[in-house]
Amino acid sequence: MSEKFETRAIRTQMERSKNSEHSSPLYLTSSFVFESAEDMSSAFAEEKKKNIYSRFTNPNTTELIQKISQMEGAEDGVAFASGMGAIYSTFATFLNSGDHIVSCNAIFGSTHTLFTKYFPRWNISTSYFPISDLNIAESLIQQNTKCIYAESPTNPGVDIIDLEAIGKLAKKHNILLIIDNCFATPYLQKPISFGADLVIHSATKLLDGQGRVLGGVTVGKKQLIEELFLFARNTGASLSPFNAWVLSKSLETLSLRVDRHSDNALKIAHQLEKQTNVNRVKYPFLKSHPQYHIAKKQMLKGGNIISFEVEGGSQAARDFIDSIKMCSISANLGDSRTIITHPASSTHTKLSEEERLKAGITDGMIRLSVGLEHHEDIWNDIKNALKN
Repeated sequence: MSEKFETRAIRTQMERSKNSEHSSPLYLTSSFVFESAEDMSSAFAEEKKKNIYSRFTNPNTTELIQKISQMEGAEDGVAFASGMGAIYSTFATFLNSGDHIVSCNAIFGSTHTLFTKYFPRWNISTSYFPISDLNIAESLIQQNTKCIYAESPTNPGVDIIDLEAIGKLAKKHNILLIIDNCFATPYLQKPISFGADLVIHSATKLLDGQGRVLGGVTVGKKQLIEELFLFARNTGASLSPFNAWVLSKSLETLSLRVDRHSDNALKIAHQLEKQTNVNRVKYPFLKSHPQYHIAKKQMLKGGNIISFEVEGGSQAARDFIDSIKMCSISANLGDSRTIITHPASSTHTKLSEEERLKAGITDGMIRLSVGLEHHEDIWNDIKNALKN
């Protein structure tokens, strides 16, 4: 088979059944049958690789995992019911009481809540570093540090971490490197090629791309994935066959969609930089981005997320959002439709003001998930809202 990304996304499919179907069918079944008692026993003893129960494996989830693993250059993966299901399960698999996480300080709000509210109950601690200073990250590593975790680009400030440098840091200290690649997708960026051990996606976002279903995936080294699979199999955060089927079909158009998303976003970002009532615009492929050269080194394009700050703080941001006519006001992102979010009062409201500012989330910040509409229509809606 061709090694090209687009071809693998379309042609990686489960084996055809006796019906010789062209498109992968849905396997909406909770369980699978066996030919005999011995056949069933062999399956449970893992002497045969067979589907047993859809909480364990299902042809639809297997196809999805195979596709994303190939896209990321990973050996294997596990699919979950949501992105947070993937994040929680990944950490819960590899962390024990007394372990320590080193994480970048700009992360999704629910991940931050996991680190600060729930993990401390089990004596798991987290130290945060600014994404632009890996010297601080190294200084935070302790004897009990189990992993380094980062998003790149980050949510919502689209900061970029040097994946090659952090990969070398993790290897130097013999600790796991876990990267959330949700904003970039495997089309734009492959963290494993820079040293990541595990890569996590909220498949709900760009991998689906149309705001239809929830899903999450973790891919990486086979030995690690085997441990993660056992945890997932026994705790039940499994992806439904239907959602897996939808996501697998979505991946067939991922490159086309992300190309258009990225091209639109770059045009909108350039327009935003010209506005007098916008204080700051951050987009990975803008030359003004502080990590522009890193982004160009490790990303194919800049993705679909822009963050910008409306002059006038929280009230100005709310007024801007209330003046929007076409774009959607939602907490989601990566949709075919352009979405506008005010992180300080929504997705990151659980962070203290000090924590938000450390992560670069100001009261006037807007997170813009640029969709697939014509870029002129997107811009006209934003421009008119900025005038009000």
